[in-house]
Amino acid sequence: MSNTNSNVLKWSVSSRIFHWISALLLLITWAMMFLNNNFDNSLYIGLHKSFGVSLLFWMIARVINRVVTKAPPSISMPKWQLLLSHLSHFGLYALLIAMPMVGLLMSVYGGRPVDVFGLFQIPVFVTPDRSLARFYNNLHTDVIWQAILAFTFVHISAALYHQFVKKDNLMARMK
Repeated sequence: MSNTNSNVLKWSVSSRIFHWISALLLLITWAMMFLNNNFDNSLYIGLHKSFGVSLLFWMIARVINRVVTKAPPSISMPKWQLLLSHLSHFGLYALLIAMPMVGLLMSVYGGRPVDVFGLFQIPVFVTPDRSLARFYNNLHTDVIWQAILAFTFVHISAALYHQFVKKDNLMARMK
């Protein structure tokens, strides 16, 4: 039985804002890296780092919001799906915090401070170490980024499954 009830309980306004701005920050951060890789201009790597640090701060605020804001009741689904939903959301949160942290560590271990939109600078707060910089670079680009892509694919696929197969109006909760 499909639930097309338009009165489905939504996430709080703050949770919806955090969700969509997180997605936007991730897209912009990726776009800056894409531009950096395709055009020889150091502006893009600087913006990539600035938006990455912004995403880190945003995600910390998002976690605080999630702790203090009540979630709407779960839509009826099998327990295994609910468990996978919780695990995938936790994974996305963890990855979206880990990614900019690891990127920051990559920069500072490489001996480079991180300028944030020209407003302030995160200084090199560790002893530079090229092998650790390489380690964090590999973690940032080869492990965490791939995991974010996988978890994001699962997240979007599940939302589309609920919207178009189950037709339970789940996506309306985040609009």
